[in-house]
Order: sequence, then structure tokens, then C-alpha cells
Amino acid sequence: MSFSLEGFLKKKRTIIIKQWVDQLKTQVSPQYADRPRKELVATVSQAYDANIYVLLRNDYSYIDRFIEKISQMRLKTGFQLSDVQMAFELFRSVSFPLIAAETTVEEFFAAITRINRCLTYTIHRFSNYFQSMHQTKILEHNRQLEEDVRTRTAALKESELKYKTLVEEINDGYFVVREEAVVFANPAFCLMHGYTLPEVIGKKFYTFIDTKSRKKLVAIYEKSFQKRGIPRTFEYLRLTKDGQSYPTEILAKITLYDNKLSSIGICRDITQRVRMEQKIRETERMAYIGQITTSLSHEIRNPLSAVQMNLQILKKSPQLKGNDQRRIDISVREVKRLENILKQLLDFAKPIQLNFNRNSLNRILISSMELLEMKFKEKNIALDIELDPNMPDIQTDEEKLGQAVINLLLNALEASPADAQIKVRSHYRDENGRIAEVVISDQGCGVPEKHLSDIFKPFFTTKAKGTGLGLSNVRRITEAHDGQIEVKNLRDGGAAFKMSLPL
Repeated sequence: MSFSLEGFLKKKRTIIIKQWVDQLKTQVSPQYADRPRKELVATVSQAYDANIYVLLRNDYSYIDRFIEKISQMRLKTGFQLSDVQMAFELFRSVSFPLIAAETTVEEFFAAITRINRCLTYTIHRFSNYFQSMHQTKILEHNRQLEEDVRTRTAALKESELKYKTLVEEINDGYFVVREEAVVFANPAFCLMHGYTLPEVIGKKFYTFIDTKSRKKLVAIYEKSFQKRGIPRTFEYLRLTKDGQSYPTEILAKITLYDNKLSSIGICRDITQRVRMEQKIRETERMAYIGQITTSLSHEIRNPLSAVQMNLQILKKSPQLKGNDQRRIDISVREVKRLENILKQLLDFAKPIQLNFNRNSLNRILISSMELLEMKFKEKNIALDIELDPNMPDIQTDEEKLGQAVINLLLNALEASPADAQIKVRSHYRDENGRIAEVVISDQGCGVPEKHLSDIFKPFFTTKAKGTGLGLSNVRRITEAHDGQIEVKNLRDGGAAFKMSLPL
């Protein structure tokens, strides 16, 4: 008898809901563990029934209403986006093993494709509601995923020949491993790893795994043969032919292929998902830092103002002479430095709001350099300037972008020894999208390799009197313009910071 997803979902409703709730209480987060079991049973039951309406009737109205309800509940109680996403994902991890136990390979992939389509819609819909600033991008990605799933679902219902054709055409990598060697791979798998099909077939599968993930996958592969028939979903770093590593997700199952025990798997690039999760975590972290910074600045500024006022009064006293007068001057100067740090902290705590207008990027660069002219003269720093005459005007916030450029120039100035040279370049390129680039390089000592990944993080600094906010603000402003900022050490010494802004 062929497998019926409708019959399965109705028969296994109680089991799936119980396992779903058990995993919510034990595997997601302390916040879920603290929720009353009665509440979790109610919300999971509603989610399960809403999923059934999607899977069996193609009716999304129930899941839409549930998403709105659960979003309000979890936002109100301070849940993180990633925790609620994981809660939705549990439907997949609970139901897949149960489905696998009752299906053939073709029935299994047909069923999980439908469930993946449902969960793809649910999780992205929820993320849109929860993280509205990414709404357009996530909705577009969701529509594309739905179109891909519809294409695969139609093909899976056809004959074995059409099923094989689907495997050749899907965007996800499909592969078969026997005795640790790849015996089948579709074009997407080859493309993901940068190899041709002849280069893939016969190679050990571990060739395509980053060394950081290899031990983990070996253990999973060996355990899979001990628990045949149970599909496993896990994440790892895949390794491409050119030595690059990318986050990847695999759904694998031990089964018979050509009447021989093999591991069949689907791998999917999850680079964008990982980046988005990192960005969301960074946003949440920044919001928390902002709250603390605002509170501390308020508490410190009032006594600091009183100290400064009393120092200024003492400075006027005729009884102060010689070193006493100099000590007062030093104290006043340090108080002003603290006030400047507080101002930077408060600016950092505020969300960036941009006022876009068409501006000349070259003019912004020239204005920024003119503002720092005296500082360059103090260290006898020469400027080597090359501005692209073909640079078009760009949509930007002139004040914020100028602030970012000034921070980069100050960073180069502080890193450069006296009598050195700082290079400022602008470049317009019209390939793979119109891009405006700004490169500022110095002749300092460069950035230690161990610090390259941390240099743009808030409060990270190697300077004795630095706040660690200058380069962090550069990144915030650049990313607010949908651009990118990167740094690399130069072969002859020094570092170069490149800002890329889309036009």
C-alpha cells in the first residue's frame, strides 16, 4: 500500500505533539523549559493543525494567524528569534524519522519535500513578522524557495526516469556515498564544490569536507550504519576546490542503492541563513549594549560635569602655582577626554538614521581630508590622492559617510609614523553591479593576523587610549548604505581599508 501523508499525520498527531513538546522543554532554550507544559501543548497543537491545513489543503490562512499570535506571545516574553525558529524546526526533526520508518526512498523524499515547503513558508513568514527590517529580502527568498519546492514536488510524482531527471536539475546537491567514496553526484553538488563530475566520482567524500568538520562527519557516518533507515540532518563546513569553506546542511539516510548499502544525501548551502542569523544576533547584542551605554553615560556625565566645574574654579585660584597649576590643566584635559568618550558611546548607542541625497563621493573625500589638514601637518604626513574622474554621484548620507571616511583617515594617521604617506583612492567599476570603492592605506605596522577578524567589533582596540568604536562605526555606516568594509595587510607594510558602496 502506498504511503498517505494525510493518513500518517492524522494517525501520528498525538505522538508528534508529545515528542515536539518534550524537545521544546529540553533542547531549545531555558525560556522554553520554563514555560508551563499546558501552554506548550496548546501552542504546539495549534502549530501542528495549522501545518496540516497547509500540507493537505494548501490553506495558509491558519498558519498566518498562528504566526501572528505566537510572534506577539514570544516578543512579549522576550524570546529570541533563533529560539522560536528552532521551535518551528522541531516539527521536521520529530516527523522525519517517523515518516522514514513507513516509506520507500521515493515516498520519503516526496513527503519531506512537502513538509520542507510548509516549514520554509512558516519560518520565513515568522521571521518577516519578527524582523520587519528584512521584510523585502526574506519574502523574495521565500517565494523563490516555494517555486523550487513546487518544481521538485511535481517531478517527484512522475516515473523513476522523471525522478532521476529531477535529481539532475535540482539546485541542492544530491549525492550517493558507498564505502566512503562518491558513486553518484548531480550537477548542483559539483557546482557547490567547484569540481566537474569526473573529478567528483570515486573521490573520498571527506575530500569535500573542511578539516574542522571532518572528525564530526566521520562519527556521524559511522553511527548512521548502526541506525539504518533513520535520516540525519546536520550542519558542517564544505570544502571547495579552491580551498574555500562554506556552511552547508545535509539530510542523509542509509539505504540500498543499486542493491548495495549506501548513504544517500541532499546538501544545501546555508551561507545566507547563517549570515542572517549572525546579523540578527549582532542586532540583539547591539541593542543590549546600547541600553547599558545610555544608562552608564547618564550616571557618569552628571558627576563628571561637577568635577570639571570645580577644576575650572580651582584653576582661577591665585594660590596655585607651578606644578599645581599644571596638574589642574592635566585634570581638565582628561575630563574633556572622558566627555568625548561618553559622547562617542552615546552616538554609538543610537540607531543609525540616514538622510539620503545624491552626492559626489570624491567631494566627500576631499572635504574629509581638508578637515584633518592640520593633523596631517603635525606629523608631516603626505597624502597621495587618486580620485576616479568617472565616479558618478551616489545616493548617500553625506554627513554619515563623511564621518566614516574621517574615522578611516584618523585610523591611518594614528597607525602611520611621522614623515610617512597615506594613500587615498576612489574607483568606479561597472561589473557585476555598479560599485563605488574607496581605499585608504597607510605605512604603519599593519594589523596582526589574530586581530583581523575582530578589528570591526565594538570596543575592540589595541590602543592604550582607544575606545574601540571608530572602526565599528565605520562598519555600521557602511552596512547602513548596503556596502561592505574590509581590511588587508599590504606586502610592503601597513594596512589598506576598502569601502565598497553599491550605486
